[in-house]
Amino acid sequence: MNDQTEIRSYMQKALALAKLSLGLSSPNPPVGAVIEKDGEIVGEGFTQEIGGDHAEIVALGQAGDLAAGATMYVTMEPCSHYGRTPPCSDALIKAGIRRVFMAVTDPNPKVNGQGNTMLKQAGIETSIGSLADEAQDHYQAYFKFIKTGKPLVVAKYAMTLDGKIATRSGDSKWVTGERSRAIVHLIRSQMDAIITAPGTIRSDNPKLTARDAQGTPLPRQPLRVIVDSRGRTPKEAILFSQPGNTLIVTASEQAAVRYYGMGDTVSTVVLGDESGKVDLEKLMTELGSRGILQVMTEAGETLLGALFDSHVPDQVIAFVAPSIVGGAESPSPVAGIGIEKISDAFSLGNIVVDSVENDVLVRGRLKSWD
Repeated sequence: MNDQTEIRSYMQKALALAKLSLGLSSPNPPVGAVIEKDGEIVGEGFTQEIGGDHAEIVALGQAGDLAAGATMYVTMEPCSHYGRTPPCSDALIKAGIRRVFMAVTDPNPKVNGQGNTMLKQAGIETSIGSLADEAQDHYQAYFKFIKTGKPLVVAKYAMTLDGKIATRSGDSKWVTGERSRAIVHLIRSQMDAIITAPGTIRSDNPKLTARDAQGTPLPRQPLRVIVDSRGRTPKEAILFSQPGNTLIVTASEQAAVRYYGMGDTVSTVVLGDESGKVDLEKLMTELGSRGILQVMTEAGETLLGALFDSHVPDQVIAFVAPSIVGGAESPSPVAGIGIEKISDAFSLGNIVVDSVENDVLVRGRLKSWD
């Protein structure tokens, strides 16, 4: 039996591979797999885009005949049902895999332990729980999606040390440094969708694309979602000419019709509430129905405030620059109605603080809204 150090090492490699599947595999979970035999990695892989091979199948394809008698380390329990692809558990059995270490069980009701049972019944030794804490964190979006049918929402913003996102004139380029902006592009590439608003588009005219270090758009782009109740987004905005698709969410058909005929990459959906604004809860349900697991905000204080007022965000990613802007009229990251008592403030747990050149990056999960 492999000692715990070896098990952790191979599972860490599998988790690193799983991160390459973020933003690619949705609505399938982003899984990584490693096959080891006689102390050597003979196969590895991560889940491909929907309809493509799962991580286990990619790894088995690399291993070939060497899979017989080998050990697989996989970040989530192999599937046990027919979907767009056959069950991975069957493939492991047929390949002659001898042992399988899994980080976590798949909570999907179609799996939920059945994959593990299939392997054990076939005489394969299994173990669940290696690097479980890290895997639980990695699968937060997938777990929420399976439980609620809605995506995990990351509230991202950059602000100065005195809590401003722009000057009183509206100038916001650039609040943070180049390294922080590079990290944002990496995070964008891992998202299924980016949520923005017409105010941000009108003031900054952003491309909202995920780009590499040379500024070239990546092959895969997250869906750009514009929350635009009244149809105020300029049709000449630069994001409409960028790679990828854009969804404009309005509160009325009258607002939506303005964007008809803009091409195959631009679509609309009407999700209004009684007040004439976009219903944010309905929007989350709509995004979930499209197989979107994880979204991030790229918006100003109005939309971000509305999202917090509706208890929508699950996580916060905040970049803090070591500068002071001042000004009572300079905007802060979150507006909205807000709360009346400090004791009711939205608080974070699982906080991680990192230095990014001169900036500080704070990440955390919002504690339960219950």
